[in-house]
Amino acid sequence: MNFPENLRYTKDHEWLNLDGDIATIGITDFAQSELGDIVFVDINAVGKALHAEEIFGTVEAVKTVSDLFLPVAGTVTEVNAKLESNPELVNSDPYGDGWMVKMKVANPGDVAQLMDAAGYQKLVG
Repeated sequence: MNFPENLRYTKDHEWLNLDGDIATIGITDFAQSELGDIVFVDINAVGKALHAEEIFGTVEAVKTVSDLFLPVAGTVTEVNAKLESNPELVNSDPYGDGWMVKMKVANPGDVAQLMDAAGYQKLVG
């Protein structure tokens, strides 16, 4: 299981990588392995200002649909267009080509409240 040290994590299994006030967000390696083969990603939150822990979309696997929760407050600015035709990128490269959204973070300081890699690894065992 992969837990990159440069990322922050949520209890809902999303990861966040902050660059200035722009965050890239996806689901963790643990989450994609628990979901199984991902067949569809539905995100329609571009341009929306959302609060932390609000749903920004769903990910559909063969056997289930799971909500996606925003780690911190901000405005979704971009959705990964590659996922429309290749949702399996979330399985094969969850921290790279399988990212889901980019957002302008309302308060970059909020990111410090998220778990580091060691804390997330402890959460998932």
